[in-house]
Amino acid sequence: MDRLEAMQIFARVAEMGSFSAVSRQLNVARSVVTRQVAALEAHLGVKLIARSTRRLNLTSAGAAYLEKCREILNLVDSAESDLSAEGQAPRGHVRISVPFSFGLRHLTSLLLDFGTLYPQITLEVDYTDRRVNLIEEGVDLAIRITGQLAAQEVARKISVCRMLVVASEDYLQRRGEPKRPEDLIDHECFGYVPAQQSSWKFLVDGELRWFPIRSRLQANNGDALLDAAIRGVGITNPPTFIAAAAIEAGSVRPILTGYALPELGIYAVFPGNRYVPRRVRALVDYLAERIGPEPYWDALPLFRAGLAPTQKTRRRQVSPNRP
Repeated sequence: MDRLEAMQIFARVAEMGSFSAVSRQLNVARSVVTRQVAALEAHLGVKLIARSTRRLNLTSAGAAYLEKCREILNLVDSAESDLSAEGQAPRGHVRISVPFSFGLRHLTSLLLDFGTLYPQITLEVDYTDRRVNLIEEGVDLAIRITGQLAAQEVARKISVCRMLVVASEDYLQRRGEPKRPEDLIDHECFGYVPAQQSSWKFLVDGELRWFPIRSRLQANNGDALLDAAIRGVGITNPPTFIAAAAIEAGSVRPILTGYALPELGIYAVFPGNRYVPRRVRALVDYLAERIGPEPYWDALPLFRAGLAPTQKTRRRQVSPNRP
């Protein structure tokens, strides 16, 4: 038995809760996985995993051993990475999960450029707005846009995501322009579900307040909601990384600019309790540098649209509560 390999397989089984899932991930027979764990248990003289027909559970000895395995495996990964890194470019495979619209609009070109810069790194990209379980699904890195990370998540903030309210001139001429957030109740509003089903949140006098909306259309994709606004059907509140091009083209314009919407963060999220390989760190560094703490898509269109004073006010108001 290769003890280190057996520890790696045991840790994967413990994290994924399935022998079959690990065998699929490693592309080996299920019997190989079960034999490695059984050999490790025989070597240690204790039961690490309590097997049942429904699921796998760690024994108390298994839970304690898992924590030690993680520490040892992280040290091994770190030592090997540091030695192999001397005089060599990063190499290997990276599985990354990215938000659908943000990924298509902004990350695809950056990932292609990264691949050109680091030809020995291969990328596997999953475009989804689903909150993936990095450990269970074998994902090395997830890009998430959120106002608050889960307590157990290990992450690095790489940029900021600002929001704004937009509508087309055609809609505003037909229905009038809301001057205050409370006026939205008299308009057709398109909210992002499940977060904005019946109300939108604004900063008013430095405090967060929810304002009710009426809506005949809701969706879990900001591009779909923006398209409805461009068609003159109603009002929506997209992130600037979605709305910037439409504002620049004159398809929609910002409204309620005197009222700030809470900012979100753009985060690189890593599997917890694991050493972050050099290839993953290189990718995160690259994305953070190319996007910038003040994202490039906010640099021109929104300021031309007259949002510069509002953005400055927004940063002052939200800063104490930023994630």
